[in-house]
Amino acid sequence: MAAKIKLLPKKKNGFRFNFSLKNILIWGLVAWVVISFAYSFLAQTGQLEEIPVSRAVGDIKAGLVEEVGVEDSQITLDYKDGSQRITRKETGLSFTEVLQSEEVPLETVKFDVKNTSSSKILVDILATVLPLAITIAFFFFILKQARGAQDSIFSFGRSKAKIFAKGKQDITFADVAGVKEAKEELVEVVDFLKNPAKYRRVGARTPKGVLLVGPSGVGKTLLAKAVAGEAGVSFFSMAGSEFMEMLVGVGASRVRDLFLNAKRTAPAIIFIDEIDAIGRQRGMGFTGGHDEREQTLNQILVEMDGFTPNDNVVVLAATNRGDLLDPALLRPGRFDRRVMLDMPDIEDRKEILAIHAKGKPMASVVNWDKVAKATVGFSGADLENMLNEAAIMAARSNRHSIEPADIEEAALRVKLGPEKKRLQSDEERKITAYHEAGHAVVSFSLPHVDPVHRVSIVSRGVALGFTLIPPRKDRYNETKSHMTEMITTLLGGRAAEELIFKEFTAGAGSDIDKSTMIARQMVVSFGMSDLGPIYLGPQYEQGDYGRSWAAPAEVSPEMQAKIDGEIKKIVDAAYSEAKKVIAANKAKLAVIADKLLEQETIEGDEFARLMKKQGV
Repeated sequence: MAAKIKLLPKKKNGFRFNFSLKNILIWGLVAWVVISFAYSFLAQTGQLEEIPVSRAVGDIKAGLVEEVGVEDSQITLDYKDGSQRITRKETGLSFTEVLQSEEVPLETVKFDVKNTSSSKILVDILATVLPLAITIAFFFFILKQARGAQDSIFSFGRSKAKIFAKGKQDITFADVAGVKEAKEELVEVVDFLKNPAKYRRVGARTPKGVLLVGPSGVGKTLLAKAVAGEAGVSFFSMAGSEFMEMLVGVGASRVRDLFLNAKRTAPAIIFIDEIDAIGRQRGMGFTGGHDEREQTLNQILVEMDGFTPNDNVVVLAATNRGDLLDPALLRPGRFDRRVMLDMPDIEDRKEILAIHAKGKPMASVVNWDKVAKATVGFSGADLENMLNEAAIMAARSNRHSIEPADIEEAALRVKLGPEKKRLQSDEERKITAYHEAGHAVVSFSLPHVDPVHRVSIVSRGVALGFTLIPPRKDRYNETKSHMTEMITTLLGGRAAEELIFKEFTAGAGSDIDKSTMIARQMVVSFGMSDLGPIYLGPQYEQGDYGRSWAAPAEVSPEMQAKIDGEIKKIVDAAYSEAKKVIAANKAKLAVIADKLLEQETIEGDEFARLMKKQGV
C-alpha cells in the first residue's frame, strides 16, 4: 500500500522592504552600477557606421537617402536600401544650412528633428548631483555607525536586568510545593513591600535581603518566579554572571545602574541568581583587590547597606554554594535572612507530584503514596523530569494515559540512566548476574539495610547491572551500624566474584570507591573508629555565618598512617562479613543468579520469596 504524503501549504512570502537609510544607500549604489553598465552595453552594441559630413551630403544630393533624423549634433541617415548610417555636424550650426550651402534642394529631403535639450539638461544634472548625493549619504552612514558603536561602548555599564511587571509572570506561590518555610519567609517580604505602614507602626523595618541556599533542583529559581508573580511591585531579575564583562569596572557600574532603577520604581525586588559568581570571599584570587569580581562585590555591599538607605528595595538571591560567600555579604543589614532549602521529604514529594501531574492523564491505578516512597532523595526538578519522561514513554507507546510502569521506568531513567542493550558474552552475563546477586543476598541478610527493590543485569549508564535498594523512609541521621552494613552490601558483589569465579573484575570499581569513601567519612568526619571523636578532615575557616574557606587536613604523617589503617580495618571487616554471608547462602546466590540470567530483572517481592523459599 502506497504511503500517503501530505503536502504542506506553501508559506506566503513575508518579504517587506525596509525604507531605512542603509537600504536606500545600498539599493541606490546597486541601481547606479546596473544603469551604468546597461547604458555602456547598449551604446556599444547599438553603434552604427559613422561617415563624414561631406559623404552624407553627397548621398542626400544623389537621392540615396530616404529620411534624415536630427538629434543635437548627431545626424541619422535612413537609406532607401534599408541601411542606416550616422554623421555629426558642428555644434551651433544647422544641418539645413549645410545642405543649402551645397545647393541641395530641401524639398527633396524628409527631416525628423528631435528636441532633446530638456532631457539633456536633466541627464547632466543627474550625472553631476547623483554621485555627490551618494557620496554624502555614504559618509553620513559611516558617521552614524561610528556613533552607534560609541554609544554601545558606553552602554556596557547599564544593567541588563529583566523587569517583570505585575501579571507578566504567571507562576505564583500556589505552584510551589515542598518549601513551606521558605514560602512563608518570602510571603512576608512581599507583604512588607505591599503594606509597609503595618510594620512601621510597630517599629519593624523592611529586610534588606533574603538569601536562598540549597542544592540544585530544590526550587530556588521557581520561588523567585513565584515572588515575581505574587508581588505587586517592580521585580528585577539578573544572573550573577551577567554583571561580569571583560572591561574593568563594568560590573560595579551595572550594580549601580540596577539599584538606581530599582530605587526609581520603589518599592521593588531585585533577584540575583547564582550570586556566588560574584559574591565569593574576597582576597582568595590571584589578582589582588583590583579584581573585577571583587569590585562588583564591593559595589553590591555598598548599595545594600551604604550611606544611602534602600528602605523600599529588597534583594533576593539564590546559590547552592553558601559556604563560599563573603562574610560581609551575609551579615545583618545586608542579607538579613538566610533560608535553607533541603531535599523534599515524603509529604513534600506528594505535593510536588500533585502539582506536576496536572494536565497529564494519569491512570486510576497510580498510587502516589508508593511513588513518593520510591523517590527518596529526588529533588523537585527530578520529580518534574520523572513525570515528563513518563509522559513521553506513554506517548511513544500510543497510550492515552500514564501507567505506573511508565513512572517506574522514568524513575530509573532519572536515577541510573536509560537502558542499553549491550552485546555481552555468556561469560560476562554470568559474572554480572552473580555480582548483582551478591549485593542482593548480602543486603537481605543484614538487619539494618533496607529491602531490595529490584535486581537487574540490564545495562544502564556505565553499569552493566544494578541492585536498587531505596531507603524505606527519609533518613536524616546515620548510625555506625547502618554505615558499616552499607559497606558490606557494596562489597557483596566482589565477594561473590571471588567465591564463584576465583577472579576479580573491574566491575566492582565503583563499589570499592563508594565503600572507601564511606569508611573515610566514618574515621575522619564522624569519629566512628578507635581514634576517637576527633575531626581529622579538611580545615575550614570558621565564621559566624558558616564555613567560608577550606584547607588541607593538618595532620602529622603518623596520624595519617593511623587514619589509613582505620579505614582499611573497617573495609576489611566489612569484606570478611560479606564473604561469610555469601558462603553461607551459596545455594540461594546460585538461584538468584540463574533467575537473572533467565529473565534479566527480579522485582523486590519475587526476590524476597526466592530468599525465603525452603530447601534452597
